[in-house]
Amino acid sequence: MDRLKQQISFVVEIDKLKSIYRQSYLADGTRHENDAEHSWHLAIMAYLLSEYAEEKVDILKVIKMVLMHDLVEIDAGDTYCYDEKAKQDKREREEKCAKRLFEMLPEEQCREMYELWEEFERMETAEAKYAAALDRLQPVLLNYFSGGKSWKEHGIYVEQVIERNRRIKDSSPKLWRFVEGLLYDAVDKGYLKEGFRN
Repeated sequence: MDRLKQQISFVVEIDKLKSIYRQSYLADGTRHENDAEHSWHLAIMAYLLSEYAEEKVDILKVIKMVLMHDLVEIDAGDTYCYDEKAKQDKREREEKCAKRLFEMLPEEQCREMYELWEEFERMETAEAKYAAALDRLQPVLLNYFSGGKSWKEHGIYVEQVIERNRRIKDSSPKLWRFVEGLLYDAVDKGYLKEGFRN
C-alpha cells in the first residue's frame, strides 16, 4: 500500500499541470492552452507522425517523454521560448522541481522518470530528437492556425522562429520543410514580422 500511496500522491500532484498556461493559444485562438493539453497533443502527434522521423524510434518511449517533459513546470512555470532573460535560470528551476516531483515515486519509477526527463533535455538520442521536434512543431502549428495570435502579441520575427525551431530538421527534414513553408506563409499573412529582432 505504501507504493500505491506514493503513486497516487504523484498522480494528484501532477493534476496541477492543468493550471499551468502556456503562451500558445488553442488553434481557434479562444484561449491559451495549458501544459496538460500540450502534453496530450504531443503524445497523439508522436504516434501519428512517427513515419516522418528520420531514424527509427521507440514510440512508447517518445510518448512517455512528451507526457512527462513539462511536469517540471508545475513549480518552474512555463518559460516563454523567446524570453532570453527567463531562460537564464530555467534549467535550475526545472531541475529542482524534477527532483521534488520524481522523488515522490517509488525508487525505480523515480529513476526512470528522471532519466527520461534528462534524455529529453539533452536531445541526443533518436527518441529525444523526435520528441523535441514535436515539442517545437506543436506551438508553430497553434500559432499559425490561430492567425499568429501569440507571435503578434510578442512582436516575434520569422528569423527568431526559424532559429528556435531549426532542430526539427535533426529528427525530420520532411517536417522541417513543412514548417518552413508555414513560416514564410505566416510572414506573407502578417502573422510574423520579417527579419530578426535586433
